[in-house]
Parts: sequence; C-alpha cells; structure tokens
Amino acid sequence: MFAVRSYMLDISRDKVPSMGTLKQLVEILEKFNYNQLQLYTEHTFAYSKHEAVWKDASPMTAQEIRELDLFCAMHGIDLVPNQNSFGHLERWLVKPEYNHLAELPHGGAPLPWGGFKKNPTTLCPTDPASLDFLAGLYDELLPNFESRLFNIGCDETFDLLGEGRSAAAVKEKGEGRVYLDFLLKVAELVRKRGKRPMFWGDVILRHPELVPELPKDLIALDWGYEGNHPFMDEAAKFAAAGLDFYVCPGTSSWNSLAGRVENMRENMIAAERAGHLHGAKGFMVTDWGDGGHWQPLAASLPGLILGGNLAYSGASAAKMDLEDALNAVMGVPLGGTLLRLGTLYLRGGALRANASELFRILANDRGYSRHPGLTDHILTEISAIAEGCRHDAARFAGGAYPNVWAQEIVYMANLVDAACNRRDEKRLRFLREEHGRVWRLRNREGGRTDSLAKLPRF
Repeated sequence: MFAVRSYMLDISRDKVPSMGTLKQLVEILEKFNYNQLQLYTEHTFAYSKHEAVWKDASPMTAQEIRELDLFCAMHGIDLVPNQNSFGHLERWLVKPEYNHLAELPHGGAPLPWGGFKKNPTTLCPTDPASLDFLAGLYDELLPNFESRLFNIGCDETFDLLGEGRSAAAVKEKGEGRVYLDFLLKVAELVRKRGKRPMFWGDVILRHPELVPELPKDLIALDWGYEGNHPFMDEAAKFAAAGLDFYVCPGTSSWNSLAGRVENMRENMIAAERAGHLHGAKGFMVTDWGDGGHWQPLAASLPGLILGGNLAYSGASAAKMDLEDALNAVMGVPLGGTLLRLGTLYLRGGALRANASELFRILANDRGYSRHPGLTDHILTEISAIAEGCRHDAARFAGGAYPNVWAQEIVYMANLVDAACNRRDEKRLRFLREEHGRVWRLRNREGGRTDSLAKLPRF
C-alpha cells in the first residue's frame, strides 16, 4: 500500500466540473481508497485581480474551494492546491497584461514531438517580476486549503531553450541550472506560506546530475503515460537522492475519444512496480484534458478504479474484475461496453504515444496522413462495433431517469463513429450538437466553446 493514493483531475483544458460532479467524484475516490485529490489548475481559479484570464472559464471560486475542502475532509481525502507555476501558462502569457512575464513573449518554442508552440507558455525565470507574480497568486489561493502540501507544477518548460530573455543565463549556466535556480526560489515562496512543495519531475530528470541538489523537503512527481514508460529508472534516481516522490501514471483517456484501456493497464502496473521497489511515498493517477477534453468522465473511470486498487492493494489488484467494478459504480451493466470501446484503438495496429489514431483522425482538419494500418475495411469494422456499443448504452440513456454514465458512453461511441466516417457531414453536425448537451451533464459552461472549436466542422 502506498501511503498517499492520489487522483489529479485537469480542470484547465478546457473542462471545469460542476460542484455536484466534484462531490460525486470525491465519493467515488473514497470508495476506491484514495486519500488525496488535486485539481490541476492553470487559469481556472478566480483570482480577484486577474479576471481577464478566467472570465470566460467558469473558474473555481475561493468559497467553492473551501466548501470542497471540507467535503473532502469528511471523506478522508486531502484536497491539495495545484497551480502550475513555470510552464503551461499560455492562458496568462498571451494576454497583454502578462506577456511581459514570458520567456518567449512572441512564442515559437520547438516541441519535443515536432512542430512549434505558437504562443508563449513559460515564465521568464530570470525576471524577479515572475516571482512577485507567483507570490500574489499564492497569497490568495493557498489560504483556502487546509492541506500542508502544494503542487507547483513546473513541467514542460518548452520556452527555456536559450533563445529567450534568459538566453545569457542559459548560455552561462545551462538550461538545467537555470531551471533549478527558479524552482528553488518558487519552493521558498511555498515554504514561507506554510506549505510543502511538490513538482513534476520531467525537466530535472533530463539533468540527472542536478537531482541530488534538490532539497529533501521537495516531493518529486515522476510522471509518464505509456505502457513502456521507464518508471523503474526514473524512480531509482529520486530514491537515490533521498527524496520523497510519487509515481504518476495516467488514465489514458485524453486524446483518445474512448480510452486506451490496455495502455492504461500496462502504464499503471509499471508505475506500481517501480514505486513499490524504490519506496515511492505516493501513487498519483493523473487525468488530463488535452485536445479539448472531449472525453467524458466515463472514459476515465476504468483508470480511476484500477489505479485506486493498485495503490491500495498492490500488484494483486491487476487481476481484479474491472467490468464488475464499473457496473457497480455506474449502476448499469455497461462495464463491458465501456471496456470494449476503450480497446478499439488497438485495431489495425495503429498505435501512437499519448493519443489514439482515431482521435488524430477526428482532430485534424488538414495535413494529416492516416496510419496505413487503419484501412477503410478496419474503420468500417470499428464503426460497426461502436454502433453496437451505442445501442447497448442507449437502453439506459433515455426515459424518465436517464443514466448519465450511459449517456456518456453513447457519446463516446458517437465520437468513435465520427472518426471512422470523418467526411460524413451529417455525423459531424450531430456530434457538434451532442458535444454541448453531454458537456453540460457534469460541467460548467466555461471552456465549452474552446473545446467545441477543436472539433471538425462540416
């Protein structure tokens, strides 16, 4: 058993759940032995002096955080504040009021997987104004949480490549040292406010010689989302440095339409093994919203259940009957249907990192070449299976008391079907109409328009 069994939900890309949804989630987390919840935040807390950033996002308010914090405590769950504090600040830095804080004010950072980031995403670490900005955020955010922990993020600082405002420092010291210097300063802001800092470990792991310099009160979050992620090697580095750390697999639901169930399973088992062997303090299941957060909560449910059981019961949980557990949570016998949808990404052998090929087909309007394994015949086959899943779920999705999980499964089947029939105008029009209806079942209005804009037009 891991001492900390955490679930992190992305509420910044683009979906902010209603309070009712968050409370239902807390109750499910308690059922599966979680004891920590984080809401990943970039711009979706209603900071009093920064309305320009969150005004269209339906953000969490201070009052709502305090209410949720108390509700979590009643269910044995520590609600940990989470505010990204270095990278992933595009929603801030594109605004004229904050652009002066950016490392690359005009954007253009190259991405590790190819292409460029159009907009600025990363704070300038050598500008003292960046720390003043963060201090102001922390002073307003942190008093709403009873937790003694705080996740400052600091992952994927793409802009820090020696071509921005910190170019001289990067040339003199190296990217890793400039990153670490700023991380340490941010951590000190956290300590002064009575919290213990945790951070994503991806950047510092690219500079393993610096890992031993991390202060021992920092908690490193070792994340990776593929079945073959090298948790074993990465966890060993943090353990050797004497740091508390969590292993952080994912639900594999984002960028997928209906999940990547087998990848999720392999990813979580690998994280549990490495964390157990190297003494990780925590096991954090991450649930992201990349690509417009098209997938509903149902797509994440298999990962939530399996992750909680692995964190609590260890490797033996890998043999659990996931279908039965899904049926019990959803209140309808659709666990098998949900898992069937979540394995369609495997057909045709068209496997991608961090996405399904079906998602890529639906998401790309132009300039995209379909994987040769996804022949027209295979797509027709997938579409037929999705239709069968839709039919199964539709039995419980209507009537006087429609089941929300069933409605979400119907929508997931429609997403898959639309990907298989990408040129069908009627299907795309229907999907865009359904997007809003299903979105509103659990979520606030803010962010919906941004998400919808990523769906293809007819």
